[in-house]
Amino acid sequence: MSNLDQMITDALSEDETALPDPGYFPLAFSIFGGATGWVAWVVMAVQVAMFLLAVWAGWHFYMATEVLAAVKWGISAATLAVIATQLKMALMPVMQTNRVLLAVRRLELRMLQGR
Repeated sequence: MSNLDQMITDALSEDETALPDPGYFPLAFSIFGGATGWVAWVVMAVQVAMFLLAVWAGWHFYMATEVLAAVKWGISAATLAVIATQLKMALMPVMQTNRVLLAVRRLELRMLQGR
């Protein structure tokens, strides 16, 4: 085993409570900061607009009295809702990346403290 492997093993075996993991909400809000935070803001704004449009189209779908109007509003509402969901889910990998980077930084900190 190399020296780096031994240092990582030693650092990971130390007390895990020294640096607790952030909760879901602090991690979720962390995607809106940094160099690419503006992208998350734009995606979230578009997602909110699409969700509101989906609700509006869904309202028209339920109020429609003719079949053709119901089909038009129903397909529109469903499409907008699916796209809004996909946009929100597109931000999840960014949260996972932030979580991994945080774990790597903690490991680096522990390794530096162990020297």
